[in-house]
Amino acid sequence: MVLTKEYRVCMPLTVEEYKIGQLYMIARHSLEQSEEGEGVEVVENRPCEDAVHGKGQYTEKHIHLSSRLPYWVQAICPRVFYVIEKSWNYYPYTLTEYTCSFIPKLHVLIKTKYEDNSGTTENCLDLTEEELKVRSVEHLDIAFDEFSAKHYKREEDPKFFKSKKTSRGPLVEGWRETDKPIMCSYKVVHASFEVWGLQTKVEDFIQRGIRDILLLGHRQAFAWLDEWHGMTLENVRDYERQKQAETNEKVQAAGDATTPNGSGSNGRNTPT
Repeated sequence: MVLTKEYRVCMPLTVEEYKIGQLYMIARHSLEQSEEGEGVEVVENRPCEDAVHGKGQYTEKHIHLSSRLPYWVQAICPRVFYVIEKSWNYYPYTLTEYTCSFIPKLHVLIKTKYEDNSGTTENCLDLTEEELKVRSVEHLDIAFDEFSAKHYKREEDPKFFKSKKTSRGPLVEGWRETDKPIMCSYKVVHASFEVWGLQTKVEDFIQRGIRDILLLGHRQAFAWLDEWHGMTLENVRDYERQKQAETNEKVQAAGDATTPNGSGSNGRNTPT
């Protein structure tokens, strides 16, 4: 049984504003997470088109993170491995797929849609009756939900941040019912790891990890509001290309530094 959860994450933004904020947040967050050598390497970033959703942007990334995994995952994974992220962004609809270079039975599929409401649409992503029966829904509060202490920064805390450009924030109890504008990210996550004896443990771990990432990313997108608000799509695409180049350089340089004579695998090759 594939573990299916739907996360609803509200933001004090419009869907149109978040289109820019999301791109800015992902590019900057990826660079920050690559500070210690393990991070996000952008392999491909190009326009794409779909018969239903129209024109969009396709990206493929390799996420190098083996030393950040819990010990029981590290025990079955080699030092050199990565998670492959493929994403089709047809904003306000996106589709993201995760597979692993070492564990072929690991598969995560995330369907996302953004709407200008407070998370009140009951079947935003048009799930089937069967999917609805096994789906569980979790509403995430970027200001007041439990959050990992290791990622906490006061300047990124929505309870304290106030935007100089928009005067939005700080967020107070009940903000999702009172603040305007308001939008919601609806994310349906299908997590599958079909290995007997480990399936439930790994699928639960994946869902917890995704929940933490969603909280962190959306908190940052709001806390960085004054840095991206007012950017055009062209502006943020330029910023994205710049940060992707910096991120790739960090990941590759760190990989070279860990191999003899600065040569050999940097974590980008699939293990044989």
